[in-house]
Amino acid sequence: MEDKIKIALDEISRGTAEIIDMEAIKKLLSKFYTTGERFEVKAGFDPTAPDLHLGHTVLLQKLATFQQFGGNVLFLIGDFTATIGDPTGKSETRKVLTKEQVLENAQSYKDQVFKILNPDYTKVVFNSSWLDTLGAGGLIALSRNFTVARMIERDDFTNRYKSNTPIAISEFLYPLLQGYDSVHLKSDVELGGTDQKFNLLMGRTLQKAYNIGKEQAVLMMPILEGLDGVQKMSKSLGNYIGVTDDANNMFGKILSISDTLMWRYYELLSSKSLNDINQLKLNVENGTIHPKAVKDNLALEIVDRFHGAGAGEKAKEEFIKIFSNKDIPTEIPEFTFSDGIWICQALVESNLVASTSQARRDIGAGGVKINQEKLTDDKLNLNIGEYIVQKGKKSFAKFIIG
Repeated sequence: MEDKIKIALDEISRGTAEIIDMEAIKKLLSKFYTTGERFEVKAGFDPTAPDLHLGHTVLLQKLATFQQFGGNVLFLIGDFTATIGDPTGKSETRKVLTKEQVLENAQSYKDQVFKILNPDYTKVVFNSSWLDTLGAGGLIALSRNFTVARMIERDDFTNRYKSNTPIAISEFLYPLLQGYDSVHLKSDVELGGTDQKFNLLMGRTLQKAYNIGKEQAVLMMPILEGLDGVQKMSKSLGNYIGVTDDANNMFGKILSISDTLMWRYYELLSSKSLNDINQLKLNVENGTIHPKAVKDNLALEIVDRFHGAGAGEKAKEEFIKIFSNKDIPTEIPEFTFSDGIWICQALVESNLVASTSQARRDIGAGGVKINQEKLTDDKLNLNIGEYIVQKGKKSFAKFIIG
């Protein structure tokens, strides 16, 4: 049994930034292997945006790991707390989303979660089901468990207070309500990003205050670097791989990462065991396998995860066709524009670039082609016709000008 616990702890610890109360996790594992009793692992997701990228799935991968070793996942969709807005890392009060917006965004999570998690050991819960009925009296009782001085110790609140930036009282309630989720769910472990430490520890504090007989362990995951290998994966930075990206685009983006970053992605995103990953590293180091082949396998695994078995191989074939034979993809997105549209505006509206200024830079750097010819005029207006537009090596679109 000790060997099983060691293997479980190694996999659970893999890639983590910090674990608080590892001894508690070890006891949970020991009970599972001795009696078969499973334990509760909570992770909260505020559906404040409708689209997800691979950075968001780091927590999902860790939850799946816990499921292998006795964890029942409490997949918490914070539909109540999202209407307040998590103040973590924010320099100003967040805009409040409507209930309809929150529920619409939540669907994107529900559509993806079971591509990673085992549904037999997953329970999707919405915190409105208990927070809606908490009431004024319950909220006042909850707020008595924490002082304003302790709340202000939080970095983002401290910085805003010093700079005279407004802090809404409702923002003080957010970490309290997240902590109360742990009281209600009686979670044994809670997972979150490193930027969530204050909120995660609140769960331990409130579980003790409400005397539920346990204090949850806390496991924090690092922020996944984007395709550039430097900044965190972010749609606004354009360095992301969206979980709804088409298979070909997803495959190509994964192959574009550096050989060094590849191991980081394996550690945080792959379902391969640590032993298997370490063996791959050894094989690359001793020259028995090329890094490109290892990266191919990572791309195949992730594409299959989100697009179904076999999708990775089809994407690989398409990738080879494009980049080995210099062919245009067989299927590319089409966009229809009015006669005379400015090329930079069309590039933005087709999602090939993030802004018109970025389009100008890409054109100036020779990174945009129209019908296989390099574009040099960033003032070009497109006339009636059809154009195959290529941005960089992997991004294609057909522009239909009517």
